[in-house]
Amino acid sequence: MTVIDPDTQATNWVAEDEDDDAEELPLSLRLSIADTLTLGNATCGFMAVYFTTTGILIPHLSGDASGMARNSAATAVILMLCAAVFDLFDGLVARKLRSSPMGAELDNLSDLISFGLAPAYFVLVYGMVARDAHERVAAVGAIVVLLAVVLRLARFSCVTVKDGTFQGMPSPFGALTVVSIVLLELPFEATLLAVVGTAWLMVSRVEYPKPRGILAVAVLCWIVSAMGMLAAWAFDAPGGQVLLQMGCALQIVMAATIPLFATARRVNTFRDNRREARAAQLP
Repeated sequence: MTVIDPDTQATNWVAEDEDDDAEELPLSLRLSIADTLTLGNATCGFMAVYFTTTGILIPHLSGDASGMARNSAATAVILMLCAAVFDLFDGLVARKLRSSPMGAELDNLSDLISFGLAPAYFVLVYGMVARDAHERVAAVGAIVVLLAVVLRLARFSCVTVKDGTFQGMPSPFGALTVVSIVLLELPFEATLLAVVGTAWLMVSRVEYPKPRGILAVAVLCWIVSAMGMLAAWAFDAPGGQVLLQMGCALQIVMAATIPLFATARRVNTFRDNRREARAAQLP
């Protein structure tokens, strides 16, 4: 007769349960190279908020006119541009190599910080330091920008669109457009309307191409050029103000013309489909 020790049997059951739980865990929860780039994106977004606070808001509240606002504003926007570079490359690296199970969630959270919170906070601070701005109205505009990015990222996670396109303005492009509008120093009403219009484009159904191949190289070149313009403006280089205005204006023009081209292409596609349907109905 075989005698089974209850204590030994219970221990074996516990060990077997622990082994089963270990087997049910994902194969790897370690951060991949793409995830590291995504965390760099989040870090840049947080530091953009830091420089906006310490270099623009705090000196304004303390009455210190030391001239550091220009340098800090340029640094904050350059950090948002660096976040866009990280966001561009983490997707490329994830497609070429691999991404951890946390990759998509990390990307959304990082984008929320860098392209939602940072530009919205930039608009809020602008409303507090600009001469003709209205703080409370600017706060509403900042909330609109933040909520637009939140809605856009949530929709991106649950809506499937055709390959190679985004539905609505990508959040990095929208964030850079928002800060370009602020840096252009238009009248407050025009600035607020343009900011709200950009937020609407982010949650719209307008199709934007994904930056792949030649387009990705063009986007990277534009980001590097924008960094150079901001640096020239920050250090008061000859023509730096003109370069900044040209760069901001070009960013806004691109944000406005891409939807027009997308709409024209959609109209042409609709017309072609309608013609084909009529031709098919003819005897």
